[in-house]
Amino acid sequence: MKRHKRILLGIAGLVFGASVALSCQSERQERLSQKEPPDDISVLEALPVHVPEPSDNPGTPAKIELGRMLFYDPILSGKRDVACATCHHPDFGYAEFLPVSIGVNGEGTGTKRHFREPNTIPLVKRNSQSVLNAAFNGLTHENPVGAEQAPMFWDLRASSLEKQALEPIKAFEEMRGHAYAKEVAPDSVVARLRRISEYRRLFGQAFADPVPVTVPNLARALAAYERTLVANNSRFDQFMRGDKSALSQTEQEGLALFLKSGCAKCHNGPMLSDFKLHTLGVADYAALPESDAGPDNRYAFRTPTLRNLSRTAPYMHNGTLPDLQKVLMFYEDLSGTTIANPRVQAEQLDPLTKHLRVQFRDINTIIEFLNTLNDDSFDRNIPKRVPSGLRVGGNL
Repeated sequence: MKRHKRILLGIAGLVFGASVALSCQSERQERLSQKEPPDDISVLEALPVHVPEPSDNPGTPAKIELGRMLFYDPILSGKRDVACATCHHPDFGYAEFLPVSIGVNGEGTGTKRHFREPNTIPLVKRNSQSVLNAAFNGLTHENPVGAEQAPMFWDLRASSLEKQALEPIKAFEEMRGHAYAKEVAPDSVVARLRRISEYRRLFGQAFADPVPVTVPNLARALAAYERTLVANNSRFDQFMRGDKSALSQTEQEGLALFLKSGCAKCHNGPMLSDFKLHTLGVADYAALPESDAGPDNRYAFRTPTLRNLSRTAPYMHNGTLPDLQKVLMFYEDLSGTTIANPRVQAEQLDPLTKHLRVQFRDINTIIEFLNTLNDDSFDRNIPKRVPSGLRVGGNL
């Protein structure tokens, strides 16, 4: 009887073992059939040496210099107190160190910027992205787009630097304030510019139009200047162009771990961004009165570039992560299905998060690689004065 029992148990064990083996084989086949995006260096690229330009707005010295003056002139804002450079200052890599921006009715720079009292202006609800290398937006590993369609903002609501340039002028909390309605903001700014003789002269030199001071030309001049703000010769770029000594052994190990961890699923191409919206469950910024659910209420935001990222802290669309260590720890938690935002459910997360394999022990080495994406050789030239006679850069 005992002998028969042992035989039956043996058969049961064999059946169970075969079942487990078949199950494992099935899982392996399923993983192979998913066609995961590659995790090798082929998905990364150096930035181009030459900046793409739209056919209808080639950069010229006169146009670029006009754009520089406009970029630093608070005449573009409702209260004449905010310039483009207020939130995109060269001292901060053409971004700023605040989680979210303080625009109209603010003063000070960096972390010392604050609202003046009394104040009726809300915080800008998203982090100020760097203008550096925005000329390369839309250059991806799979489907690069031209300068005319380059995606802008965290929610992709504008395409091209020309269209992007007008949006802050129209935004209540960024530059417009209570001065005029959104619909007439660009025309109101142009009316101001036409009253300044130096701007009439500068626009006339930049544009061969009968009436050169126009809204489209305002946008063209700003975009032409912003296309000169590039940092395209980092040590990573040099490495990708063939100089294998540009990265140390540790930095190359960090690059390998960056790829192995699944970071390049979204951070790929020359800008290390796929320029797509992804739901990651980033925590809301507590200082904002409302939760920011993004353009389609999915809490999905554009993949940011990793270029010059040491100068663009804090991170994520609302600046809730103060440093790179916290960013990678966020992704480590996310790979373990810990979601920082209670308003986002697991089924809402982007499917690519299933490929994340960030390990705590690898974080410092990955950061070593990320720092090779920095290039400090960008233009920091600030005009000594602007044609309006106002304070250069606004109330800094």
